[in-house]
Amino acid sequence: MPQTPPPPLPPPAEVLGVRRVRLVEVPAPRLTAEERRARDRVWAEMVLANPALFDGPVVACAGTSWPRPGEIHVFWSRVTYRHYALRRVTTSAAPTASLSVSVLQPTDDGRVLVGRMSPSTSAPGRWQPPGGAVEPPPDGERLDLAALRRNAVRELAEETGVAAEVGELTLWAVTRGRYGSVGALFIAPPRPEPVLRERFAALAPPERELVELAFARSPADLPGLPGPHADYLAPVLRRFARQRQGAAGGGSL
Repeated sequence: MPQTPPPPLPPPAEVLGVRRVRLVEVPAPRLTAEERRARDRVWAEMVLANPALFDGPVVACAGTSWPRPGEIHVFWSRVTYRHYALRRVTTSAAPTASLSVSVLQPTDDGRVLVGRMSPSTSAPGRWQPPGGAVEPPPDGERLDLAALRRNAVRELAEETGVAAEVGELTLWAVTRGRYGSVGALFIAPPRPEPVLRERFAALAPPERELVELAFARSPADLPGLPGPHADYLAPVLRRFARQRQGAAGGGSL
């Protein structure tokens, strides 16, 4: 009996050196009645399996363009979390890329903080830098790089207990991964590992989206973190290690 070939592997995530980000709002994807029914059915199944899932407002990535080197234009729309249930609907052609922010929090000895996601999240057990989906701004307010930076500051505080000033975070790279999802990755000032662990321990356990912290210097450290990893984690660590080596040799971070 012929065997069904395995599904194709997703393309590897990219880490792109970007200095400028422009965000442009566009209408939400138009779905057919069949797509809406299938989405709602899959979402109901997901909530049944994980009652902690919440259908709150979120920003979806509708596409990107690259007008010049080092600059990306991100077209975004307002959806709710249930929109991403369409990723499990094989008959749907609707775009399901997301827009997120993450924070690269180095230690003062050249490692990077990563956390393991709680079982109650949409990515249970996954290791990733602190971060999360971008929420749409209130009507009349702009979604721009400053707003992404504020989102990143909030995610860092909520997930690790580290309170950073908005001006302390610098855009470090843009990631592009599965489904065409885009992430703005900011870098924070280095902090000692004991301070980071102390801030994390001070968070009330019921409020934690991360259940464990670890510190990685390069992709070689990832096999020591059992479980799934964010698709962009290895290339981010590779780029970070390469930049540190360049700085040690007289280059700059």
